[in-house]
Amino acid sequence: MNKHIKILILASLSTLWGCSEVAKNSSASKKSEGVIIQPITQKSIDNIAENLIVKYELISNQQKEKCDKNQQGGLCFEAQLSLTAKTKIDVANWKIFYSQIAPLHNFDSDEFVLKHINGDLHTISPSEKFSGFSKGETKVIVFRAGYWSLAESDIMPNYIITSESLTAKVIESTRAEIDQDTGLEIVPYVESYSDYQKHFQRSSADSTPWKSPRDFYKDNSKLGKELLDVSNVIIPTPKSMVIDNASAQLNLAKGLNITFNNVEPSSVHVALARLESFGIKQSKQGIPISLSLFKDKTLVNGHYQLIINEQGINIKGADMSGVFYGLQSLASLVSLDHQLVSYMTVIDEPLYEFRGMLVDTARNFRSKDFIFKLLDQMAAYKLNKLHLHMAEDEAWRLEIPGLPELTDVGSKRCFDLTEQHCLMPQLGAGVDPNSSVNGYYSVADYSEILKAATARHIQVLPSLDMPGHSRAAIKAMEARYNKYSEQEDQEKAEQYLLHDPNDLTKYSSVQFYNDNTINACQESSYAFVEKVMKEVQQIHINAGQPLTRYHIGADETAGAWLESDVCKAFIANNDKGITDMKQIGAYFIERVANMLADMGIETAGWSDGLEHTNKDNMPAVVQANAWDHLPWGAHTKVNELANRNWQVVNSTPDVTYFDFPYEADPKEHGYYWASRKTNTEKVFQFMPENLPVHAEFWLDREDNPYVADDTKQVDEQGNVISTPLEQGRKFFGLQGQLWGENLRLDTMADYKIFPRIIALAERAWHLADWAVPYNYDGFKYSQETEVFTKEMQTQRDKQWTLFANAIGQKEFPKLSLANIFYRLPTVGAVIKEGKLHANTAFPGTAIEYKEKDGKWTLYSQPVSVDGEIQLRTISVDGKRKGRTTILR
Repeated sequence: MNKHIKILILASLSTLWGCSEVAKNSSASKKSEGVIIQPITQKSIDNIAENLIVKYELISNQQKEKCDKNQQGGLCFEAQLSLTAKTKIDVANWKIFYSQIAPLHNFDSDEFVLKHINGDLHTISPSEKFSGFSKGETKVIVFRAGYWSLAESDIMPNYIITSESLTAKVIESTRAEIDQDTGLEIVPYVESYSDYQKHFQRSSADSTPWKSPRDFYKDNSKLGKELLDVSNVIIPTPKSMVIDNASAQLNLAKGLNITFNNVEPSSVHVALARLESFGIKQSKQGIPISLSLFKDKTLVNGHYQLIINEQGINIKGADMSGVFYGLQSLASLVSLDHQLVSYMTVIDEPLYEFRGMLVDTARNFRSKDFIFKLLDQMAAYKLNKLHLHMAEDEAWRLEIPGLPELTDVGSKRCFDLTEQHCLMPQLGAGVDPNSSVNGYYSVADYSEILKAATARHIQVLPSLDMPGHSRAAIKAMEARYNKYSEQEDQEKAEQYLLHDPNDLTKYSSVQFYNDNTINACQESSYAFVEKVMKEVQQIHINAGQPLTRYHIGADETAGAWLESDVCKAFIANNDKGITDMKQIGAYFIERVANMLADMGIETAGWSDGLEHTNKDNMPAVVQANAWDHLPWGAHTKVNELANRNWQVVNSTPDVTYFDFPYEADPKEHGYYWASRKTNTEKVFQFMPENLPVHAEFWLDREDNPYVADDTKQVDEQGNVISTPLEQGRKFFGLQGQLWGENLRLDTMADYKIFPRIIALAERAWHLADWAVPYNYDGFKYSQETEVFTKEMQTQRDKQWTLFANAIGQKEFPKLSLANIFYRLPTVGAVIKEGKLHANTAFPGTAIEYKEKDGKWTLYSQPVSVDGEIQLRTISVDGKRKGRTTILR
């Protein structure tokens, strides 16, 4: 290993490990505060891991006086860690590494030192005043960290105890567990968030209600008391449906006798397999069904016609996907216990060409089986784009031939201070490189995913985020650099190097990394991009789904490169017109976009990165995922990108970020920076064609009204700041997002996606007749305007009632059959005249209740009860229970 590399690694180790006077003395006993501190051994580490009981307690989200004014705008929460020793602990040369999503501001402790390392990684180490633990002794550390903690799921598991040269171990008391009733992951060392003002409110201005069972009951009562007939409901809703004879029906239990005509059987195999899973098999004695293609070439992709009458079933599509969707609509009509379908004529086509779902497999790995199941359900609801996010700061998930370090090092998190064998355990990953949060898709795996997607008429858009969010790639290529440097092959070492080793820039990304941005000034970075893209392109070609569009990410790069000698030289000597460090990010995106165009690949990226580019320097076709927050003026940025004639895919976090909680409750899982509650009804209410109109009936993230001014805006000098959409501009699509920072299990990912994805599919496919058309002249919307009329609201709520009934009665059983771990709704309940009345957001979902010291009992109608009542929903198969709520 050359001297330069040794210095780099030693410096890195020094930063991560640190040193105290106690830590320096690891070979002999030392007296501290009257206690003999013994030399540390592996047995000592094992003892602490097994016998140290950690408890986490949130004190307040409204701590201001002790916050660090130089961090996060001076906003912080206050919490405390209680450390209790079950046995005597008389060693001190150790550190606890732990994950905390918000960076440390400061702490109160004489015996311990807390420190933010990088990203979410922090440490706790004994100070010089550490006096050890006697058996049963508890020591408390009070600390402040950035912003707020409003959900118990913020707190990461798997605190790691270690000492230099010894094997790191997870502290047993901090491991996550699975709740036996709900099947959800819980972190038992976290004390319950129970105080409205201290634990639930962001600030004194936060008006978000903490809903009780009574509140849920009131909301759910709008759905009525009786189950609706959902036999003729198709999800997503067709453009046109005419019931030809309300009393005439075909019985599909006899099976289907299929004539394929000019339809390729393999193109509809998956849809037919789904029907077969519902008990509707292919049979020569079955109902005649004719599949064919229209000769009309002007019809949009996905257009189909479904006719059911006494002669049988006829499905015609504009293309193979149209026929496929016609079969999925037939499947949608069927209930698992009711295989009769009415005579009808359906004429249908999608609202958007792009109907997508993003899955973040980088932060925490998602298994191949999870992806296959998701593809099945996306196809069932006519979604056609899987945005597969496979590279981030925390991991790289796709095998790239010729660059084994990307997966050998970058696909797993364990405990390696040098990060030459794995990445450090961000996001509570623990120390096991074989745990479910780790992994990658081999070329063979990814090829299988592509083939499965193709069979379901779904395009996979790979995403390997650049130049920000790239720490895993940077560290992997650093390991490659070190390997070839040791072999004295400097040319190969530097071939794909992604950082400038001499860069002294100090910056912090949105996720608090200080080393996660690819250096956009060095040619090796572009050589890396080209190598990766050519390999990914070849995998797609070999799998039969050519790579026509790639998502480069392109977001969140602020602050990087400022002290990079490479970048200083680049600015001084380039002929590209780059004169300022702030221009380098746009230069990277423009250059990569044109590299992709030369390869026949279209560029997609996030709006905040793309908006800084020069349109004239970009290819003709650009997809921009717009992810700005509605109360912060999202419509103005979206308008600007659409007015560039780019393909804007609405990815509005207020409603399409499925990592957010379903409801505002600390027990609900998820992040909440843009929305405290995004339930399925809210997704259904979304009008993606008209973003500013939501100011009339939605609130901001603290449940306060906001104003969305979509009129032309100019500054004091007369410069145009923003304008409405140009006449006739339309958006290209709609995409749901599942970011995975705290989703360590596939089941939890299922839980966050379903059933919200069903409403997402509805809005991506069907233009509701109650939706407010966009006003190209501009308008200023608020709670005081009534462009969204009472009549529109009534029509929307009526349609939601039918939609909710269909989910509860038809879709939940189908999801259970497909082994989907969907979220069960929270029970609403009241006591009236001594009787319990209960309901749910999805009529047809079973409810259980329990009186004090009683047994769980199935609820069917109002029943006399006494005292405190516990309530929960039950999955269709009876194996899983919803979150228990208490009615007092």
